[in-house]
Amino acid sequence: MESLAPTRLAADWDNVGLLVGDPARPLTRTLLCVDLTRAVWEEAIAAGADAIVAYHPPLFRAQKRFVAGDLAYEAAARGVALYSPHTALDAAAGGTNDLLAEALGLLESRPLGAAITKDHEHKLVTFVPEEAIERVAAALAFEGAGVIGEYTSCSFRSPGTGTFRGSASANPVVGQRERLEHAPEVRLEVVVPIAKTAAVVRALRAAHPYETPAYDLVRLAPAPDGPGYGRVGRVEEQPAHALVARAKAALGLARVLVAGDLSQIVRCAAVGAGASGELLPQVVAEGATFFLLGELRHHDALAAKKAGVAIACTLHSNSERAALGRLAELLAVALPGVAFMCSAVDRDPFDYA
Repeated sequence: MESLAPTRLAADWDNVGLLVGDPARPLTRTLLCVDLTRAVWEEAIAAGADAIVAYHPPLFRAQKRFVAGDLAYEAAARGVALYSPHTALDAAAGGTNDLLAEALGLLESRPLGAAITKDHEHKLVTFVPEEAIERVAAALAFEGAGVIGEYTSCSFRSPGTGTFRGSASANPVVGQRERLEHAPEVRLEVVVPIAKTAAVVRALRAAHPYETPAYDLVRLAPAPDGPGYGRVGRVEEQPAHALVARAKAALGLARVLVAGDLSQIVRCAAVGAGASGELLPQVVAEGATFFLLGELRHHDALAAKKAGVAIACTLHSNSERAALGRLAELLAVALPGVAFMCSAVDRDPFDYA
């Protein structure tokens, strides 16, 4: 799952990854669904599943009690793992939004909104006498500094001159008290995961030969990563109602909610999985005149009509469920010893009367 839908791509408000379970426990059968309802849970147990991939996180907000009747409690008690990809799968290449883009026949599709990684880091910069540089660098690396991708002990080093004047109470390693000293030093730069910063700074102070080592901690801004959320692209010139028909056929839907002028000719269209109304300003800015998504608020629909954008809403989970079949196929290839199946009872909670 981490290779298909890297958790670093998930929105910062989301709760993705392994939510319940033992990563080392063997798997034999896995059920995929959008929502882990009681009916889906009973289906999983009847099928002998030892893991459930639920697109929406079964555990979303902080929860203080896990008691009988709670599905997370029952999963833990039975040893059934719960995993959620949610917005990580939305943003990933080949994920939910790419499937919607294919459903509309988008050409040269690109993301509407960038995925922002949650792997925030510090950059630690310190200044070390040349004879101590390897000892200090090794101490920092031992505590988790200097990891970039698949590489460890990453650093940048540049020579320079440090100056200092110790007080009468100082105990300088180099030079004398109350005299301006010039010392050759090496500027050492490493990245540090924020969660490990305190331990790395303690290691720096312990390994550095100076009485009071100088260092900088710079918080690194998160960078756009991966394809991002939503998709926009060209379509073959056609009326909006033809795109509605195409979407319904591709997603296996009898009806969708629509708004706007369906007779207008569309040359640029956009898609967004689930509740993607926040992407509407980007849809308009990109010049798209058709937007396929899961759901849209009332006033956003009015804004779309005013901007000349025709809307097709599938109902929330109907824009996401089609991605499960592709995900199951990819997982089956990656893990040939495990059986993957999509839920037969998973449904959007809304229907048409």
